[in-house]
Amino acid sequence: MTNSNQLTLAGRRAVVTGGSKGIGRSIALALAKAGADVAVSARNLPDLEAVAAKIQETGQRSLAIACDVTDPEQVQQMAAAVIEGLGEIDILVNNAGNAGSHKFLNHPDDLWHRMLSINLTSVFYVTRAFLPPMIERRWGRIITIASIASKVGMPYIAAYTASKHGVLGLTRSLASELITHQITVNAVCPGYVDTPMTDSNISNIINRTGLTEAQAREALEKTSPQNRLIEPEEVAAVTLMLAQETSKGITGQAINVDGGGVMW
Repeated sequence: MTNSNQLTLAGRRAVVTGGSKGIGRSIALALAKAGADVAVSARNLPDLEAVAAKIQETGQRSLAIACDVTDPEQVQQMAAAVIEGLGEIDILVNNAGNAGSHKFLNHPDDLWHRMLSINLTSVFYVTRAFLPPMIERRWGRIITIASIASKVGMPYIAAYTASKHGVLGLTRSLASELITHQITVNAVCPGYVDTPMTDSNISNIINRTGLTEAQAREALEKTSPQNRLIEPEEVAAVTLMLAQETSKGITGQAINVDGGGVMW
């Protein structure tokens, strides 16, 4: 029988962007509990340091590095600091992202550019920064936290949906290009997850519709056939699975974690 506490990522080194809260925090802790050293990056250093301290409590090394992943210079500096502090990275989790909504008519230009920048272009910058050592060592796991919006279109989130569709295209293209280097590239596509970002979505619904907080939350829960929000740990579990050596046959995939909302 397999020991559930076995350190299946012992000796591996990982970096998680957007690692200060929500899904990113859960992923970082799951990787550390499986035996990986984990660097976390986001813009809020105090929150990052709290996550890094939790990782260190597991006995693994950790770094907290403030970085705006939409800035290519900051990304290069972050990558250099991670490699100096932990060594060359085996597992990259592109989790940093944001959401925003607006009717397409009179859609603000700045919202369009912001969604593409944080959700898509940042993945390009960060992956480019950490990829060369993976190619040299012929081993790597690149996992991007996308969204069910990578697969379906929904009203009022044209910019967000376009950015997440782009992430899925980038994932598939990289998977094809890197397959001969023994590097897998996959996406995880959650539905609405019980995180601070979803709390912001609920606030927007309240302001736009006049619903109560309970009604707004229920509306998001009903987007899942299971009538609930996904827990961050569920997304972390799929990410952890994709990071394993035994997942080497899985690449170019986009795995839904949405309670069955999108069946393809």
